Amino acid sequence: MSTTITETPLPEEATAPTAAAPEAPEAPIGKEVPGSDGMLLEIDGKIVPNYAATLVEFEDGDVVQGEVVRIDRDEVLVDIGYKSEGVIPVHELSIRKNVNPADEVSLGEVVDALVVTKEDADGRLVLSKKRAKFEKAWRKIEEASESGEPVEGTVIEVVKGGLIVDLGIRGFLPASLVDIRRVQDLDEFKSTTVRCKVIELNRSRNNVVLSRRAILEEERREVRQQIIGSLERGSVVEGAISNIVDFGAFVDLDGIDGLIHISELSWSHVNHPSEVVSIGDVVKVKVLDIDHDRQRISLGLKQTQEDPWQKVIDTHSIGDVLEGTVTKIVSFGAFVEIYNGVEGLVHISELSEQHVENPRQVLGEGDVVRVRILEIDTERRRLSLSAKQVDGQTLIPTAIEGEDGPAEIAAEIDGEIEAEAGAEIAATIEAGAEAEAAIEAVVEDDVSEAEAVLSALDEAIASGELSDEQVEEAETMEEQVQEEVFEEIADAAIAEATIEEAVAEEVVEIVEDAAAAEEAVAEEALIEAVEAEVEAEAGSEAESDSEPSKDENA
Repeated sequence: MSTTITETPLPEEATAPTAAAPEAPEAPIGKEVPGSDGMLLEIDGKIVPNYAATLVEFEDGDVVQGEVVRIDRDEVLVDIGYKSEGVIPVHELSIRKNVNPADEVSLGEVVDALVVTKEDADGRLVLSKKRAKFEKAWRKIEEASESGEPVEGTVIEVVKGGLIVDLGIRGFLPASLVDIRRVQDLDEFKSTTVRCKVIELNRSRNNVVLSRRAILEEERREVRQQIIGSLERGSVVEGAISNIVDFGAFVDLDGIDGLIHISELSWSHVNHPSEVVSIGDVVKVKVLDIDHDRQRISLGLKQTQEDPWQKVIDTHSIGDVLEGTVTKIVSFGAFVEIYNGVEGLVHISELSEQHVENPRQVLGEGDVVRVRILEIDTERRRLSLSAKQVDGQTLIPTAIEGEDGPAEIAAEIDGEIEAEAGAEIAATIEAGAEAEAAIEAVVEDDVSEAEAVLSALDEAIASGELSDEQVEEAETMEEQVQEEVFEEIADAAIAEATIEEAVAEEVVEIVEDAAAAEEAVAEEALIEAVEAEVEAEAGSEAESDSEPSKDENA
């Protein structure tokens, strides 16, 4: 936000006292000696020097050159070819405060100085080195302001609301324009050289406002554009993990961040991105998508790693027997991991030759079991396995104390699914809220600063001390500040909307996955209930067939 918080005190050469027209040197009495260039005169038949010809002609406000002939604690004497040496008071040496004259000039040094007055109350010729430098610097700054070229200077002071930069004149760099992000400690910039753009220039008030952020944003925009222009979908690039959030990890690609969604981190299930990567890790990622308009890059980490499914497709076929570990038990079967990142389902009907009410009657999580491949679905990346069709392996169901029926088991699993989905939704919403809060905090700080600037401008206008031109300028600045605030608020709203959109998409996906899981559980519970009823009826019929009839008993 380009704002002027306070009027920066600057040299007052623009209002230097206007002296009366300089007195012309007294006309020499006598005739010039031919060939002496006016340096000799003939008076009453005698040849004498023409001292008047040696004096430099100048007016108040002119910039002259002279040699430093003496350095005192509070002033410097300079010989400019006048009838007496010029005096540069210590406060006219530099725009810096409390300077040591010996640090600013040296004996014999030729310096430029502006004539403040040819003769003060004490009869001294008063000069100003800083005002001469100011004139040169101002012309340079005006050219930079018109052309848009950056200016360079040294930070000499940290003041309330920003930094003072030595450009030959005092330039003000507001705290909000020091960097792209708000700087907490401005003291770290003291004595450093900074490149800035001139965003406000007022000669009548000797006011120069700078923006370093404009330079950084322009450089960053160019870098981002170059990077995005050099990237192609499908290309593999290297970057460092810059941030980790619940829904993925950001990768710094030399100036622009790309996002690896949590689903693109690994071929196996990932609960949180921190399980796979850490901040600072250097990783190779594949470019999945590029949004040129929004300057967003979608990346994939797992695409640069060996796909374990490809190993299954290349090395195995239906009927192969493998060894795996049980990773999860559900009401309709057990999931067995045969390779890292590759799981297959052993349906409850494929666990044992005997009837199984609950998969936990046969297997437990962590058990090692041999399985036969029944089906390989490459498109859906699913494996159907069987434990009962493995030769030499017999799994016998065992009774489970307090075992529930299919309906109770389904209800228990539904509860687990809903609890897990609720936790994921809460974590996603919380992450989005934290990101929005960070954006709002920055906007709130900038708005507070803008309000302070507007209040100061209103007070200045109401004071009646400003000229019509200055009032008009102050009103223009108020409009600029308000426009910048509105623009920042609009940008923040867009950023928050983007975050909310991503959170909403994530929540919908979690809800849909949970609903699909509950539907599968309900379907399996219904099948099991029907199978149990059929078996019960069959057992009852077999029992009645085995009982002898009354006639046979008679």
